[in-house]
Amino acid sequence: MKFCRFKALERTCYGVVDGSAVVEIKGNPFNRYDLTSVRRPLDRVKLLVPCVPRTFYAAGLNYLSHIQETAEARGEEVNVPQKPDIGYRAVNALIAHEEPIVIPKDATQEVQYEGELVAVIGKRAKDVSEEEALDCVLGYTIGNDVSERSWQRSDRTMWRSKNTDTFKPMGPWIETRVNLERMHTTVRVNDEVVSEFPTKDMIFGVATYISTMSRYLTLYPGDVIWMGTDGPTHNIKAGDVVEVEISGIGTLRNPVIKEEFPDTTQEIQERNGE
Repeated sequence: MKFCRFKALERTCYGVVDGSAVVEIKGNPFNRYDLTSVRRPLDRVKLLVPCVPRTFYAAGLNYLSHIQETAEARGEEVNVPQKPDIGYRAVNALIAHEEPIVIPKDATQEVQYEGELVAVIGKRAKDVSEEEALDCVLGYTIGNDVSERSWQRSDRTMWRSKNTDTFKPMGPWIETRVNLERMHTTVRVNDEVVSEFPTKDMIFGVATYISTMSRYLTLYPGDVIWMGTDGPTHNIKAGDVVEVEISGIGTLRNPVIKEEFPDTTQEIQERNGE
């Protein structure tokens, strides 16, 4: 089942995607809900971020080849994690399917994509075993962990590099029926495949992360865990369109634009030859 969150006629609702239509539900996917008789064409509604998480988690360096490529690019030794490491991201950075990624005016050219599987927690999880962990997952969606690499190297907490407004596209919906073993992730920029990998090739899987995390913190319905990326990541620029497709879920698509600030007095004078 595909749960979405959408806006239509100035109302924000949850719905179930049924082919080329969305059926509005009363309630939400994290509690009791009922299907209504309201059915709208999918292309006539605005899809929103499929959920607004209470807490936004992100796995750190969870695919081997990505770790190797990152280490080589930095001239460092390959250091494979021996345990699941989790970080936090900011909800302000979330945008929906088809919304623009905005590159700040003072960013360098090193703004890059990262296609990721996102686990959406469906029920409270505390001290769960790995065997129980996946029962706490409502479903899965897709994320693009946009990163400004020069800021990532210079800012100790990665507060700008990972959390700038619009740097976390997520969507288009939450798919509850998936086969984690058969998933394949493909990233395209302007219709050209730039990265692809078996989604399951994580160092630590979804169940391991949930079990480990839940020993120390409580996961709540609507929390999300971004599971990391594999393969190369390349620069993106204004005018590009980035698509992250994960088989069994769908495709997350976002155009890229550049932030425009009002001209300063100096810029106006320079343009006028003053």
